Amino acid sequence: MINPKYKRIVLKLSGEALAGPQGFGINPAVIKSIAGQVKEIAEMDVEVAVVVGGGNIWRGKVGSEMGMDRATADYMGMLATVMNSLALQDSLENLGIQTRVQTSIEMRQVAEPYIRRKAIRHLEKKRVVIFAAGTGNPYFSTDTTAALRAAEIEADVILMAKNNVDGVYSADPLKDATAVKYEELSYLDVLKDGLAVMDSTASSLCMDNDIALIVFSIMEEGNIRRAVLGENIGTIVRGK
Repeated sequence: MINPKYKRIVLKLSGEALAGPQGFGINPAVIKSIAGQVKEIAEMDVEVAVVVGGGNIWRGKVGSEMGMDRATADYMGMLATVMNSLALQDSLENLGIQTRVQTSIEMRQVAEPYIRRKAIRHLEKKRVVIFAAGTGNPYFSTDTTAALRAAEIEADVILMAKNNVDGVYSADPLKDATAVKYEELSYLDVLKDGLAVMDSTASSLCMDNDIALIVFSIMEEGNIRRAVLGENIGTIVRGK
């Protein structure tokens, strides 16, 4: 009998993770692999919520650097997350997993509006819930969305799936060969040392609500399952 360590999780996927090697758009093989891994844990009676970024389609920060109004650029990024969420929903439902997309910006023709109690009810009915359109406000990242939604639905942990690293390092391992991988950290360490785990708003929110975070690589098949079972993969960041 498989006994997962975590019963309710928030899976945070970057938009870049969906792009695969090409770095832009949605890679069908990658999204199919992620959907298969989500199905695997959903069938273990784990309640799964997902927050997807939009960086594979549009990054608000890039838009603002081009001279675009920051709020407008961020709203465009929120719409990109909706596209990714609908694509993931389609992949999951093709595998027979009931899925609901809830958006922070109302667009009833394509998804439900975000309602906390309704999201929790979906999870209790073993439906995968995908939270799209960020927090619905500019200037907030999808990392902050993951932290906020995890607090709201009382998730046990946030699983942060990365596509280019397998944990948290002292420096960028792709640029610095001496970078050291951490097995465990506190949010105070992350904030104090300026480690590139998630932005400071998200880190503070997780720390204040004592939400654990596991950072791991999505590129290795089965890692989501391993994280849910409590295996020692990636880096765990704890509230205290």
